[in-house]
Amino acid sequence: MCTLEKRGNIFILTLTGDADEHRLNPTLIASLRSALAQAESQSTRGSVLITTAQGKFFSNGFDLKWAQAEAVDGSPSGFNERLHHMVELFRPFVADLLSLPMPTIAAVTGHAAAAGFLLAMSHDYFLMRSDRGVLYMSELDLGMTFPDYFMAMMRSKVVSAAARRDVLLRASKVKAEAAVAMGIVDSAHDSGERVVEAAVRLGGELSKRKWNGQVYSEIRKASYPEICGVLGLASKPVVLSRL
Repeated sequence: MCTLEKRGNIFILTLTGDADEHRLNPTLIASLRSALAQAESQSTRGSVLITTAQGKFFSNGFDLKWAQAEAVDGSPSGFNERLHHMVELFRPFVADLLSLPMPTIAAVTGHAAAAGFLLAMSHDYFLMRSDRGVLYMSELDLGMTFPDYFMAMMRSKVVSAAARRDVLLRASKVKAEAAVAMGIVDSAHDSGERVVEAAVRLGGELSKRKWNGQVYSEIRKASYPEICGVLGLASKPVVLSRL
């Protein structure tokens, strides 16, 4: 599951459970969307969101065990149907992050694979620990293609064609220093605690600017037209009544 803590203007969203891989299933996705809605409802000028996780994983992607389980309570039956169900539930959560009216920072304290990798990339800033953890798009190794919004996010956020090739077409397991060199990660830090500390420092710097959240959100959406178009997020002009 997850928790949401507010420290001044900084919201800290934490995927909880030290021994958990934080796999994204309908329950966790719903919890994450609820936390974002709560942060948005409490946001003010200068609000910032940091997303992090407990344990050795940031997130190990979609919950394939849930997809393989027998259907209950009216949930889809069959592996492909249940996997597609998670893909479609995760889509609006990514849209929520891209339209959130505040800067967002991913403090990646462990492994981030597949949808967990995309979760981190959906933030404005991406910080990662260098002593442990990799980024890994596992779909090629698993024999799966990528959802349209995964590919649109990769094209929007990973500028280097060579880096996209290595992530998508070699299924490379990328450590922090290499991810920084590839332009995927903003900075690498030597422990999980240092990653969170750096994220909080960055959050404090951003918070001091006291930007208007609606303006920030619209500029973000206009900055990534492909992924926002795939997600159905239309940008609109915002002009404040005073400067």
